[in-house]
Amino acid sequence: MVQELIIFEQRARAGSQHSGAAHPFRTRHCMLSKLQIKNYALIDALDIDFNPKLNIITGETGAGKSIIMGALGLILGNRAESKHFFDETKKCVIEGSFAIQNYQLQDLFASLDLDYDDLSIIRRELQADGKSRAFVNDTPVTLQTLKILGEQLIDIHSQHATLQINTETFQLLVLDTVAKHTDLVQDYKKQYQTFKKLKTELKQLEEDQDRSRQEADYHQFVFNELEEANLQVNEQEDLESEQTQLANAEEIKRHFHAANGQLQDGEINILDGLKQVQVALQQGVRYLPTAEPLLERLQSTLIELKDLSAEIEQVGDSVTMNEERLSIVNERLSGLYDLQKKHRVTTVAELLALKDDFEGKLMAADSQSEQIEALKIAIEKQHTDLLKLAAQLTRNRTKATKLLEDEVKSVLNRVGMPHAQLKVSMEVLDTFKSSGQDEVAFLFSANKGQTLQPIHKVASGGELSRVMLAIKSLVAKSSALPTIIFDEIDTGISGEVALRVGEVMEELAENMQVISITHLPQIASKGDAHFKVYKEDLGTKTKSNIVLMDSEQRVLEIAQMLSGANPEETAIQHAREMLK
Repeated sequence: MVQELIIFEQRARAGSQHSGAAHPFRTRHCMLSKLQIKNYALIDALDIDFNPKLNIITGETGAGKSIIMGALGLILGNRAESKHFFDETKKCVIEGSFAIQNYQLQDLFASLDLDYDDLSIIRRELQADGKSRAFVNDTPVTLQTLKILGEQLIDIHSQHATLQINTETFQLLVLDTVAKHTDLVQDYKKQYQTFKKLKTELKQLEEDQDRSRQEADYHQFVFNELEEANLQVNEQEDLESEQTQLANAEEIKRHFHAANGQLQDGEINILDGLKQVQVALQQGVRYLPTAEPLLERLQSTLIELKDLSAEIEQVGDSVTMNEERLSIVNERLSGLYDLQKKHRVTTVAELLALKDDFEGKLMAADSQSEQIEALKIAIEKQHTDLLKLAAQLTRNRTKATKLLEDEVKSVLNRVGMPHAQLKVSMEVLDTFKSSGQDEVAFLFSANKGQTLQPIHKVASGGELSRVMLAIKSLVAKSSALPTIIFDEIDTGISGEVALRVGEVMEELAENMQVISITHLPQIASKGDAHFKVYKEDLGTKTKSNIVLMDSEQRVLEIAQMLSGANPEETAIQHAREMLK
């Protein structure tokens, strides 16, 4: 809602001395040098070269002035609608050329990863199927990038925008712009965010501590239980293996003894049989020496089998039935299984991990008090720093209120409101806000003897427009504003007041490019360039056009604005006088 003054504040440090140049649209403060519109709504093709000072746009209601503003909005990042086509078979292209050499936007372009050029071109292309593309100096960009860049290029002020003056945020931004303390405002906001973050962390930590205290007994109980269980890695697997061995000791002994019996006891004695084979081979080798390796292999086998027999016998003898040990193992395993079932896990490793987790929670609970104390100290320091910054903001704003009130009163006096007053009410709060400790309200009185009240309660639409114009005039003196567009903000005024409004716009144009869409001849007569928007009937279609009028065309246009389509000589003479 407060986009305009947010933009003002961003540009508060962007001012620079303007120097002349040969190109008519790269001189002094010119921003929007050219606007090209193709195949948009009622527009087939328009090519508008703007003057660096005061540009006037006039035309009958419905001629297409709002269409031009809509097209301009598209290159500033507004969303498109499929109905924006003069010819549905062709794409719509809107292109704006901006002379920006005096506005120190190089860093902004770099942050957006864009190529900078003193004369930068923004282009928007719309397809009939709804697809849209945008470019800045031929680099494809998103609509968000267009919005960010557009906010630095053009300030569009319409009748609707005057409603923003009713908001405290807008009023505070006006005051900050006049106070020229952008760095201080940004520093405060940064410190305020840190302050809020620290307080959020403290609140979270205190809540965690409360939960920890409530759960501490349970955590301690579980940890003690697992600690007393004296769990060991791989313990369960080892115990289960031992349990199997102890429970089947007799069976193991029987099978091992049977195996050894087959080797050297029983009816078929394998070792004796192999010894007989050995004797037979020894006799045969005497006559066939080449078979000696077979005898050696058999002898090795006999040695290995004797060793194997001895080890089998040893293992069989070592296995004993130990009921006491089996009972101990069964009891231990039962305890492990109960713990696993209780804590819904399946392994000792998971129980150990659970124990470590509860130990960590207990240790964290012990350290939370220290963290909370450290955070409280940091918050207290941050609070002290914020108080200093907020106090400086208050002092600066207090000084700026007098300048704001005097300047606005001066302009309002010129535009037909000699008794109007704008007073800035400022209350210092005990709490911090994102903008400081100040609560600001614009109080307004349009007439002598009228009680000052909040501006939104007493100001009419026409009065709000003039107050906003006065504010814009003041802001323009302390900020490097871009092109500003006044879109029919002159509703509700006429005669001498309109003439004075035109004079204020004329003065604004000495420091910035101004484009004014108006129905009032008094304002139109002040322009350095005067464009007329009109419709053409093509038989099957109607299209909008725009023309930069020469001096004689301007006389006729202003005469028609004064007295109608067929002005008399007196109106024409009056128009000539106004243009002088």
